Amino acid sequence: MFERVSVHGTTLRTRSKEEKAAIVAEVQKHVWPMIESGAVRLVIDRTVPLAEAAEAHRLMEAGGHTGKILLVNE
Repeated sequence: MFERVSVHGTTLRTRSKEEKAAIVAEVQKHVWPMIESGAVRLVIDRTVPLAEAAEAHRLMEAGGHTGKILLVNE
């Protein structure tokens, strides 16, 4: 299954302010409604208290997680 996965991204650094504004408008129009409806969602493996950030790094380096490891300020 991982052979079919693709991730696309951009930093938008080289884009003009007008281009960045147009991209944001398109994301708000086409992508954000899917996030709000739950059709697209973030997969969170676990949350780790900020005080245990070293443990979160260990978990990431071990590679046994599926989804994001979030640091939370408790």
